[in-house]
This record gives sequence, C-alpha cells and structure tokens, in this order.
Amino acid sequence: MRIGVLTAGGDCPGLNAVIRSVVHRALVGHGDEVIGFEDGFKGLLDGHYRPLDLNAVSGILARGGTILGSARMERARLSEAAENCSALRERYGLDVLIPIGGEGTLTAARMLSEAGMPVVGVPKTIDNDISATDRTFGFDTAVMVATEAIDRLKTTAESHQRVMVVEVMGRHAGWIALESGMAGGAHGICLPERPFQVADLVKMVEERFDRGKKFAVVCVAEGAHPVEGSMPYEKGEIDQYGHERFAGIGNRLAVELERRLGKEARPVILGHVQRGGVPTAYDRVLATRFGWHAVEAAHRGDFGNMTALRGTDIVMAPLASAVTELKRVPEKRMYEAESVF
Repeated sequence: MRIGVLTAGGDCPGLNAVIRSVVHRALVGHGDEVIGFEDGFKGLLDGHYRPLDLNAVSGILARGGTILGSARMERARLSEAAENCSALRERYGLDVLIPIGGEGTLTAARMLSEAGMPVVGVPKTIDNDISATDRTFGFDTAVMVATEAIDRLKTTAESHQRVMVVEVMGRHAGWIALESGMAGGAHGICLPERPFQVADLVKMVEERFDRGKKFAVVCVAEGAHPVEGSMPYEKGEIDQYGHERFAGIGNRLAVELERRLGKEARPVILGHVQRGGVPTAYDRVLATRFGWHAVEAAHRGDFGNMTALRGTDIVMAPLASAVTELKRVPEKRMYEAESVF
C-alpha cells in the first residue's frame, strides 16, 4: 500500500508523533510505502512531497511543530483538489491519504473523500472543539502552557497589586480558557459560549481588594465577548480563509477594567506560544495511538472516517460528524467552574 500523509492548518504539539506513528506502523507492521506532502494540501496540489522512512522520523516524537510543514489554503484551491481527485491519486499512486488537521482540514478531507479519494483523517486542534472525539492532541499541551503562565502571573500580580488579563486561544470554543483557568485558579474566566458582564468582573475584583486580596487574574478566550453595549467592542473582519479576525479582547478588557476600577490592569496575550514546543506525555501517547489506528483503518478499507477518542478507546467516526458542529463548552461545565471559584 502507498500511503500519503500531510499536516494542514495551524501547527499543534503532537503532529510529529502522528507522522512517526504512521510511518512505523505502515513500514514495520505492513511493509507499506509512505510519502509526506509538504505544506499541507498545497504540497498535494503542487507536487511537493518526499518519501518517509524510519530514518526520516527518527527523534521527532517529542518535537513540536511538523516536519512536513503546514499551510492554510483558500477554499477555491481546495475545491480544485476535489475536482482533480482522480488525477491526483493516479499522479502519486496513492492507495490512501491521511490528512492530519482540525475542522478546516477535515472539511477538505471530507470533500476529497466524497470526490473519490480514499481518506482516513486524524483530528488535531489545541482548541479541543471537534465534536466527534472526546479529546484532540495538542489541547493538553496548550492547557499546561496556559496554566503555567497563570501560575507565574499570579505572583507578579500580587507583588504589584495588579489585575492581570490573560488571553488564551479559543475562537469559538473556550476549552483552553476553562481548563487552564480552573487549573491555575483564575479569579474570572470568560468564554465565547457566554457573553460576560464587565460589571461582574469589576465587582469580583473590588470584593477581593476589600478582603485584602489586592490582585486578580482573569483568563479570557480570544473569542470571548462582552454583553452587547456593556463596553466598547467591535467584531473583526473575515480573512481569506473564512476565519474571523478577533479584535484583541484581552487588551480591550484590561483597558476597561483599569478605567472602571482605578487600578492597574495589564493584558498578557499568550498567542502562538500555546501551539509550540514539546508536547506533553498525554499528547504524545494520544497522537501515537491516532497514527497507529489510522494505518489499521486504511488496511481495513475504512475510508471516509477519522480516528476518534471515546472514553479510553480509539474508534472510527465519519468525517461528516467531525465538521457538522463544533464541540463547545456546555453549560454544566461552566456551572462547575462557577461553583468552585
């Protein structure tokens, strides 16, 4: 069997672990041949690829990023790939394509699958917002990075009697903000799933200062937004890939809190630091299991599906179920966090 593998969309800790697992299982377990397309679907369309053997994936298990590179692609070019699906498959002699990516990548994978390409997807996103799987690799690493940042910022906030507003990733789902906020003991958590009242945050900070706790940390997802009319806020534009550009809620909220409280408030934007670096042990194991099961699914002819974690088991789920709707933080999880903090 000739297997093609690619990584697309944003980078994510654990991508290299999947690539390594696919190559090891395919070559050692089945005697397959594996090629890696460079820079995502761009490599598939433009013919940029290289063979992947055991030497090519040696030592990459703990490496961040992706050895194959990644790139986002305009929807018109993705449609081009689907339209030329048969020609692409023949060009590379592919028996199966294993794309590793998030919602956008899996949507493209579904398009290719419906056009006739044998596809087995592997889900990844630090946002943990793919509904067909209980967990995505990269999320645990992102939460650990954000939690450590909150731990560190607490001490400097206390030393200088400041309010720290920590902005983490999460466009439409607030899983990183929820779990890092809980793990780090943030005093306020703002999620995209529920508009926040600035007055509630002001009240929380004032009550802490009245009790002698003269600092506060608020963890806010980049896609969080205030109740309409409660503070100055404008939505961002839509970029060429169909993604909303967010207007920097961390900066805006810090300015508003400082104005209302008369106390120093500082924004800290973690940004892409959450995506990079060494993946946690959990993410390495999950990514490795996803890669192993993707190869096994390919040999069963289980195409049009993706690997998914259900409980502690890896199962196959239809690609369609991965992109129908985002997995967002449910109300009961918000209630848990409110009850604790």
